[in-house]
Amino acid sequence: MAAEHAVDRDLVQRIRDEVIKELRESGALAREVDAGIGRAIARQRAEAQRRPQQEEQAEAKNVRPVDPARDHIYGNPTAKVSLIEYSDFECPFCKRFHQTAKQLVDESGGQVNWVYRHFPLGFHNPAAQREAEATECAAELGGNDAFWKYSDLVFEATPSNGKGVPPEQLTPLATKIGLNSKQFKSCLDSGRHSARVQEDFVEGTDIGITGTPGNILRNNETGKVLSRAGARPIEHLKAAVAELLR
Repeated sequence: MAAEHAVDRDLVQRIRDEVIKELRESGALAREVDAGIGRAIARQRAEAQRRPQQEEQAEAKNVRPVDPARDHIYGNPTAKVSLIEYSDFECPFCKRFHQTAKQLVDESGGQVNWVYRHFPLGFHNPAAQREAEATECAAELGGNDAFWKYSDLVFEATPSNGKGVPPEQLTPLATKIGLNSKQFKSCLDSGRHSARVQEDFVEGTDIGITGTPGNILRNNETGKVLSRAGARPIEHLKAAVAELLR
């Protein structure tokens, strides 16, 4: 009986060797090994991405709640969900996302508003900082609507990536939306909104924002948040809103 088992094991080993040889010669073995390595790498990458996302989500919970007295809000001020964007006027992705965010609010039936907070990246300065301060001057002189109208014009006018709207053209942009040119220039030259812009930047850094657009969607009733960094397509944003409203 023991000899019979030994013969069986020998037979199995010979068959295994022959199969492996055939697979090796046909290239099937190499392909399967490569596929296995690919699957292992994919799992490692997915795990590596999951960890930063989890950390990002944890930090996003500390985002400052929307404050109508301070924040620039597009849409219904009492909406259930806010898209809080930390943005840079010289960021080409922010320029593209600007219309996406507006569309999200316009199609939400009053359930979503959009909050703009400044996050001028260092390599886009001085243009990004200067343009952010200019939008604050527009808000000072013309209120919330003026902020959004002026922001639209800045994004339309800038070539992006730090090239910026020429400083001498910032005041003429303000006159296009009916602001007093002398008052606007005086405000911008004073630099009095520099601290406000930097407050937003520091606040964003403290909650894990590292690039733009840095987006956090927040249910203003429950406090639940979802981090959605980058110029996401509107379908992704609508899915996040639906999740927050469930």
